[in-house]
Amino acid sequence: MVHTSLNHSTSHYMNSTSPTGLHGLPLWYQYPLCAGAPYGFIFYYGVKMFNLVVGAPCNFLVIWQIATKKSDASTSDIFIFNLAVLDTYFCLMTPVELVNHLLLDDSRIWYFQRFAYGLKDLAVLFLVCICLDRYTAVVHPVLFSGIRDNRIRTGICVVVWGLILAYAVSKCILGSKSVNSVFSGAILFTFTIMVFCNISIIWVLRRTVAGNGARHPVKQKAFKMVLTILAIIVVNYLPPVALMPFASYYTFVEFNCQIRTSVFSIMDLSCSIEPLLYLTKMEFMDGCRCRFTEKTQDVAT
Repeated sequence: MVHTSLNHSTSHYMNSTSPTGLHGLPLWYQYPLCAGAPYGFIFYYGVKMFNLVVGAPCNFLVIWQIATKKSDASTSDIFIFNLAVLDTYFCLMTPVELVNHLLLDDSRIWYFQRFAYGLKDLAVLFLVCICLDRYTAVVHPVLFSGIRDNRIRTGICVVVWGLILAYAVSKCILGSKSVNSVFSGAILFTFTIMVFCNISIIWVLRRTVAGNGARHPVKQKAFKMVLTILAIIVVNYLPPVALMPFASYYTFVEFNCQIRTSVFSIMDLSCSIEPLLYLTKMEFMDGCRCRFTEKTQDVAT
């Protein structure tokens, strides 16, 4: 995973690490050689606009839902809340990036942009916290019953925020190359932990269901949800883990114009996919589905 060109901000944007980048080039390519293969950059800006239009409102809704929830709160909600805050900030930086690229070319804004990408790089740590929380609840329920106090999770959030801010500030001030190895190691570590936790949860739930001989509705729902989370983890975070170590085997155009940009665009899709997954579990969404089912049955009768 350690490679000098594994750079989240420059993989997306030529000026993220250099205030004196080539101003005025079209949005869809980073290097002149990419003029003949602009599709990776078209996909990247398509993802950014999707995150702005879909991801930002969904994350706002997640923040509002958790902040106003009075009952039935999950122990993971505090991690989901912090993750939604980071994803919202990242989504809202899209118009800033576009305006600065097309019109301003202000070096001070590039620092803010690097900072935003630094936050996004390690936002996955909150997803790891969610996976570990659910892993403990399902696989080690006795231990989980003794650590349900939210003060523990608040302390973990403070530590995670400290790590994320330290990384983002370093990337902002020192440049992306200074944190390349940290980012590579963090992605590999977090991907491994999340896959382990989710496979362990699936194994325990599957064994419990098989042992009872019947699928309990709650356990069946949990089983399907964990499968969905595992699929999202694999789709969003497996590409950089699998492809980046082989960067030296690609041509310049293949890596810089297609693979690198597309891989990190897929990672950025998590800004929209994660809140959408959470919203499917919200109470008013369940109510809407119930009312829709009742109306359907009325029409049928």
